[in-house]
Amino acid sequence: MTVSPFDHPLLSGLLGDEEAARHFSVEADIAAMLDFERALAEAEAECGVIPRDAEAAIVTALAAFRPDTAKLRAEVTKDGVVAPELVRQIRAAVGAPHDTYVHFGATSQDVIDTSLVLRLRQVIDHIGLLLGENIVRLTGLELEFGERQLMAMTRMQPAIPVTVQDRIVSWRAPLDRHQERLKELSGRLLMPQFGGAAGTLEKLGDKAAAVRATVAAKLGLGDAPQWHSQRDALAEFAGWLSLVTGSLGKFGQDVVLMAQTGSDIRLSGGGGSSAMPHKQNPVKGEALVALARFNAAQLSGMHQALVHEQERSGAAWTLEWLILPQMAVATAGALRLAAELAAQIESLGH
Repeated sequence: MTVSPFDHPLLSGLLGDEEAARHFSVEADIAAMLDFERALAEAEAECGVIPRDAEAAIVTALAAFRPDTAKLRAEVTKDGVVAPELVRQIRAAVGAPHDTYVHFGATSQDVIDTSLVLRLRQVIDHIGLLLGENIVRLTGLELEFGERQLMAMTRMQPAIPVTVQDRIVSWRAPLDRHQERLKELSGRLLMPQFGGAAGTLEKLGDKAAAVRATVAAKLGLGDAPQWHSQRDALAEFAGWLSLVTGSLGKFGQDVVLMAQTGSDIRLSGGGGSSAMPHKQNPVKGEALVALARFNAAQLSGMHQALVHEQERSGAAWTLEWLILPQMAVATAGALRLAAELAAQIESLGH
């Protein structure tokens, strides 16, 4: 039983993307949280905040640690977040006298948000590859059919003849720009969250900045001050996801419209109908339009989640959890579908 089409046993084959989705699994989330706790212990030991033998005990315990996920689930209903119970379990695994140094100076949001960033980095790598594949496929269509002609359609009415290249450029050029945007925004997004109880790292004193920079380096992330209640980088990324699916939706919509008569395009492998066996439905193009509209609708929620009360908001934070993973998987699914759709185009223009 599922309430999301992205992990639905049937619909996910059309709309989902297994590689993107696995980075939002409980296993991936916990593994990334443990990476943060390991990096934190190592950084604090290197900076003289905790003893070296405490670091060794924590790192050793984490290497063999297997959480009680049933207990984690039960405690989330009370705490609202997974970190308190996870830290309790890690401390029990480390044992006295070093258990007090686990998670030292950090707060739940530090481990949860840093886990998200670590997983988004992998999602971005995957999406970036899919984006590049789409550019290559559209470039190939441009080289093969670009000099042919077709009728331009303005406001859904015949206008003047244009080349196939003219239309393909309208599909490909935005994707080129999205590549550049992704490089730029990744530098703002891929930062650990590390601020302690209220963003001041008060327990670390004058070593706070050094510990934070060391944690970032160990995780392969950039260093930046805490961003507990500053969610603009995540909202910017969500906006980028919606831009990508919007551009792919334009491609899908154009293909669907061209396929109405079939005079300007020939596709292989269209979808069948239970009532009309002769039909070849442009299913992938239709799905691209739906995913574009889905992400556009979700984006408003991510902008709502910018409104954090004071130093931390449980409500806005939870809203991000509901929305951002689905937007990321929708984008990866759309990129996969678009590449497959481009590969189905056997002929364009005349």
